Amino acid sequence: MSTLLEKHIVELLQERNEKAISLLYDNYADTLYGVAYKVVKDEDLAQDVVQESFVKIWKKSDSYDSTKAKLFTWLFRITRNTAIDKLRSINTKSDKEIQMDVSDVYNLGEQSIRPEFIDVKKNLGRLEPKYRIVLEALFFEGMTQQEASDELDIPLGTIKSRLKIGLREMRKIYGTIALLLALNLMV
Repeated sequence: MSTLLEKHIVELLQERNEKAISLLYDNYADTLYGVAYKVVKDEDLAQDVVQESFVKIWKKSDSYDSTKAKLFTWLFRITRNTAIDKLRSINTKSDKEIQMDVSDVYNLGEQSIRPEFIDVKKNLGRLEPKYRIVLEALFFEGMTQQEASDELDIPLGTIKSRLKIGLREMRKIYGTIALLLALNLMV
């Protein structure tokens, strides 16, 4: 359920009224900074992410649909995706090259990389739809369990059960360590 403040902010956004950005900043900037910092793990970078996120929020204000997501969920996703994009951008611009043959941190060997690790989404298709939908919401769409519960209109306890069963089924395909690696590569 939206608060009066959220409804007011949404109305201002739809009217392209600049007061919306000020209200968003006053009420959400600290939380969104926390989201950005959790991803980038650097204070200055997190501040940059928040600034870029607010620009995107302003530019995309006409795309917000309150029937699809709560205002905070929409803001959260934009900020999280901006932070991930920022990290990717920095990693591709990095002058340093990781030398896998020198480092033993990720020395998995060719035998441990099996073709089925390449396409996790394809292997999700092996699961019953009720488990696949939950895993996709949590891992591919970046939702929290509570957000998935709200979005999919499924009780939180059922989300948790389906996650547990879905991961158990995926573990049968990948094995425990490989499943964790595959899921980390997705995010």
